[in-house]
Amino acid sequence: MSKRNRKFSGGIIFSTNPDYEYEEEKENIETPPPSQQKLKVWLDKKQRKGKVVTLVTNFSGHPDDLKDLEKSLKNLCGAGGSSKDGEILIQGDCREKILSWLLSKGYNAVKAGG
Repeated sequence: MSKRNRKFSGGIIFSTNPDYEYEEEKENIETPPPSQQKLKVWLDKKQRKGKVVTLVTNFSGHPDDLKDLEKSLKNLCGAGGSSKDGEILIQGDCREKILSWLLSKGYNAVKAGG
């Protein structure tokens, strides 16, 4: 395990007790059902050298579920993209296609940002 990924509980770095085990906190994040997700679909080109991207924001839930949704949207649009911090970024103007797909899957999605 690298030093950057290591999380220490209570500031304990080293123990002389041979039976001591570090307690790891497990995140237990549950993803709400699609009908409770209030997603916003944006069209953005700020800080991207004029290139247009479609942003899906306000996703709440487990990061693995965010990655699954990202993969589905990238396959739908046939474009690249990424996701982090509850946002999905898809390259290109796919706002209408993504919005209709999210609504058909039961998500509470709205078009935002002009």
